[in-house]
Amino acid sequence: MQKFEYYSPTRIVFGKDTEKRAGELAGSFGAQRVFVIYGGQSAIKSGLIDRVRKSILEAGLKETEMGGVVPNPLLSKVHEMIRAAIDFRADFILAVGGGSVIDTAKAVAHGVANPDRDVWDFWCGKAKLEKTLPIAAILTISAAGSETSDSTVITNDETEPHTKRGLSTDLNRCKFAIMNPVLTMTLPSWQIGAGVADIFMHTSERYFTDVQGNHLTDEIAEGLFRNIIAYGPRGLRNPEDYEAMSEIMWSGSVSHVGLTGIGAKADTPREGDWACHQLGMALSAIYDSTHGATLTAVWGSWAEYVCGENISRFAQFGRNVYGIKGKNEEETAKEAIDKTKDFFRSLGMPLTLTELLKHEPSDEEIERAAIECSYGKTRKIGSFKTLDLGDMIKIYQMAR
Repeated sequence: MQKFEYYSPTRIVFGKDTEKRAGELAGSFGAQRVFVIYGGQSAIKSGLIDRVRKSILEAGLKETEMGGVVPNPLLSKVHEMIRAAIDFRADFILAVGGGSVIDTAKAVAHGVANPDRDVWDFWCGKAKLEKTLPIAAILTISAAGSETSDSTVITNDETEPHTKRGLSTDLNRCKFAIMNPVLTMTLPSWQIGAGVADIFMHTSERYFTDVQGNHLTDEIAEGLFRNIIAYGPRGLRNPEDYEAMSEIMWSGSVSHVGLTGIGAKADTPREGDWACHQLGMALSAIYDSTHGATLTAVWGSWAEYVCGENISRFAQFGRNVYGIKGKNEEETAKEAIDKTKDFFRSLGMPLTLTELLKHEPSDEEIERAAIECSYGKTRKIGSFKTLDLGDMIKIYQMAR
């Protein structure tokens, strides 16, 4: 196991009706004026926002709310919310929603704390983030793991072409995360399936490494794989199954809290490969596609393209996750890739770009995606196998 540092300060409050503790918890972290961020009208129609508001007011705090966050959260909405939160004199940001809402809340917190700076400067590397407001989350979608992660992703829709960037810093850490699986039971099946795929992928990105002998971390990752493979389709079939939905929700948080990548790489700010996320983020920036679906559309092609770099790693994955026995390493690795694609299919997720986009992408579209993924031909991605622009194009072509 390599040298590492691990930091996860988020307080988890898990179970039924836990959203009623929002005010108490915010107050315990010094909140006086809580700015609540949510997505669409479902949070209002379900009564969730009313319950959250009541909890905050009963705790003696001030609050206001603002909705309208969309999937693949937009910089324009972040800017709008920053202005509103400053006008309200917010000192605490509370996200009520899934990954897009939580990522937006993180960006708003950074913007309010740094009013003299365009918040996008922190994403594009023009400025270093050194202060923020406290952030917390009430989770309604099990997927992104943003409630426990140090990362956030925003799409800049104020420039052409649109571009999507991530920012990782401990200042993105939520003070607390309220997790009530019941809140996820009314989600459309597409969102549940895409969320389960995202959970799997957060584990996959950290698991596929060339570091050997990282036994406990591997056990955690392989257990999480098995858990989400078992309970993901079960929750999709019956969203009112509390056991399944609670397992999916906790798997989502654990998948992105860092545990499944600890000790995989020495002296790096972030463990893992993350090539599929970069390939998928380019697609969602261009086409506004669902994040989890972009990942399943490229994973199989990525796996087949890089598998030869470390066939033993894919074989270990096949043996310990899917229980494949009695085959050589090449056969085991191939079957593991095929079984993973079957798993994605069971979630209703696309396996190709044509399925994702509803049309066969042209060579020009593939090149555009690769240029976006490479930040205009200025970077390579991945660590399991380092991928340059030509590799990105080949993977997109294989995924076509």
